[in-house]
Amino acid sequence: MIRKVSVPVAAAVLVTGLGGVAVASVPSSSPSAAGPAAPAGNLDPGPNHRRLDPLVGTWKAVKTNYLLGGNGKPVVSRDITVRTRWIAKTGGRFLEERTEGTLAGKHYFRLGILGFSNIDRRYEWTTFDSVTPTAMTYRGPRVSGTPSVLSIPGAFTDPGLLGPRYYGKTIPMRTVITIPRNGHPTFDLYFTPPQQKERLVDRVVYTRKIG
Repeated sequence: MIRKVSVPVAAAVLVTGLGGVAVASVPSSSPSAAGPAAPAGNLDPGPNHRRLDPLVGTWKAVKTNYLLGGNGKPVVSRDITVRTRWIAKTGGRFLEERTEGTLAGKHYFRLGILGFSNIDRRYEWTTFDSVTPTAMTYRGPRVSGTPSVLSIPGAFTDPGLLGPRYYGKTIPMRTVITIPRNGHPTFDLYFTPPQQKERLVDRVVYTRKIG
């Protein structure tokens, strides 16, 4: 004999199980249990993306590298060209930078991707270049407002850039991007080797190309 179990229709569905036992299904979670809705426009580029607009364009750059020189003297490259654009296929969410020239007498190339995470409220920067065999990845701290100086920390495993004693060691690093609305943007790279103070290892100063 099948015995019916009375349950609210909105809360459960009656299912007849094996042996004639009535089983009520577990009600689904209410919409409120899923948490608050995402803020409107959270997926769209916003003011912090627009803060990067002054970087867009074609630039001549002077690159000063303090790692590759000898006798304490840096290597200075004056033939660097930087081309920066919003990636249209991402809906203008990410900025692409392509840098080419020479460094220490060798061809130099770098691809950089810069963006802003609306949900984490942080700038994110990743580069791939012809010097290091690893991606250099940076994730900034939470920011408020639209800063003109971006300090974005990261870490990498040293492939030998700092010498044999640091090979395979995790090296904290930090890129500082200065974005004047008019003027010369700068990209400064700092390393902090184990048991040492943070030091500047690379600086690139941009000058906008005319024509």
